[in-house]
Amino acid sequence: MKKILFVCLVVMLTVTTGAFAASKGFPTRNITNVVVWGAGGGTDTCNRIISAEMANILGVNINVINKTGGVAGSVGMNYAYSQPHDGYTLCGLSESNVTAGVQGGWDKNFDVWDAFIVGGSPDVISVTPDTPYKTLKDLIEAAKKDPKGIKAAASGAGSIHHLNLLAVENGSGAAFNFIPYKGSAPAQNAAMTGEVSVVVTSLAEQQQLLRGGKLRALGMLIPDSFEVEGLGAIPSAFDAYPGLSKYLPISQAIGFAVPADTPAEAKAVLVDAFKKAMATEKVKSWAKENYYLLSGKTGAESKAVFDALQSNFAWTLWDLKAATVDPASLGIPKP
Repeated sequence: MKKILFVCLVVMLTVTTGAFAASKGFPTRNITNVVVWGAGGGTDTCNRIISAEMANILGVNINVINKTGGVAGSVGMNYAYSQPHDGYTLCGLSESNVTAGVQGGWDKNFDVWDAFIVGGSPDVISVTPDTPYKTLKDLIEAAKKDPKGIKAAASGAGSIHHLNLLAVENGSGAAFNFIPYKGSAPAQNAAMTGEVSVVVTSLAEQQQLLRGGKLRALGMLIPDSFEVEGLGAIPSAFDAYPGLSKYLPISQAIGFAVPADTPAEAKAVLVDAFKKAMATEKVKSWAKENYYLLSGKTGAESKAVFDALQSNFAWTLWDLKAATVDPASLGIPKP
């Protein structure tokens, strides 16, 4: 008799749990966020913050894992895309991933993803303190008088920082001698050791060096000034050179994505949780402390951002002969 009652109880619990799951809809189980860059980096940290807040809202865990390697994060992207397109696998990524296709690590246009953009840290153009350039105008006018004579670092060729440097040149009429480095840290070190005079990287990456007096900020590469604790406001480069608005801003776009053909119901739930998570004090305070500008773009808005980034990055790399695949073969239009 006890055995019969126990079996009946198990059946009832199973039916009840199944009915609850069915009525609840997506998600009924934990979600995985596959971050394509290394643990502890900007994309990883950003995804762990937003995933934790979304998990609180959704009532399920979002387990963040890292799958790095390949070209421009292609290992993680390919893995995430190979999973069922059901909303239970997110792909934590950044604007740099749009180059995976033209570098041979990804055989699709980036528009197969629907992105959720948390935000990014804006770029700043800075110089070493021992240079004579006190303002952006000082630097630009000197570069115009001596085209290609002033050495500038901005991470690697085709990086977002390099694109921002090119935009400064196009918008101001200056011409710098670009020296590529394998990442932002080496580029900043090159400025501090005197290998170059100018460096363009993100404010998040430069802020400690700026506060320590090892670099001097001349202008934010966004339309507005930016307040930095201990330094005051860094002016917008647009103030001195309004023509920059034709080419800038080119901003980081860090967040996550799901395949574009993910069921509409699942995407709607994720969008709702994402918007609510972006509005939490934890996300806002994290962004402020780390000099990030929050975005919150999804759907058509985020698609427009990544379409523009992919076009700009892909064709710049192609023109620099740093791409192995013709952007046109992937259906990527010229900017």
